[in-house]
Amino acid sequence: MTGLGGAQPNSIRLLLADDQALVRGALAALLALEEDLTVVAEVGRGDEVVPEARRTTPDVALLDVEMPGLDGIAAAAALRAALPTCRVLMVTTFGRPGYLRRAMEAGASGFVVKDTPARQLADAVRRVHAGLRVVDPTLAAETLAAGVSPLTERETEVLRTARSGGTVADLAAALHLSEGTIRNHLSAAIGKTGARNRAEAIRVAEQNGWLLGE
Repeated sequence: MTGLGGAQPNSIRLLLADDQALVRGALAALLALEEDLTVVAEVGRGDEVVPEARRTTPDVALLDVEMPGLDGIAAAAALRAALPTCRVLMVTTFGRPGYLRRAMEAGASGFVVKDTPARQLADAVRRVHAGLRVVDPTLAAETLAAGVSPLTERETEVLRTARSGGTVADLAAALHLSEGTIRNHLSAAIGKTGARNRAEAIRVAEQNGWLLGE
């Protein structure tokens, strides 16, 4: 992680969190071109967000969704609890409907994709800092169309565990459930996602952002 000094008076202080160093560096360079924006910290893990935010007191945190240690949505919730004055803007490659819904529930003020033009991204930061909500319009429409996840918490857990492969017996051992219970949950998840098999159910759930988490 890197703390960056030199913030100008009255500038908006930013924390960037992204596990891809090149992406993080590019975002920092683009935002630093704006006279009223100052990057004061950069981290590459979700579990580094709150400690670094406490140290550098940013006004706005730009968080990626998929990071090691703690995913961006969980990091957003933790940051809002620890530093309520710090606004959160999710900036991610993965524009998935389920991610947007969960991010807003976690207290994020905005959600944009990484290919957003630099000027629009800077404007999104300013709007979030001003207390407004900023959401990528295409993703917002997709989220409304997709609705909430139809999966129960247990079905989600089973599909999440099944991503790494393994037999029904393997899943049962990992989750401390009977093989019959695992089969029932898999069958229900396949039906709810409109899939033909377990692999397709996982793919559908992932595309909708329903499997994020540990």
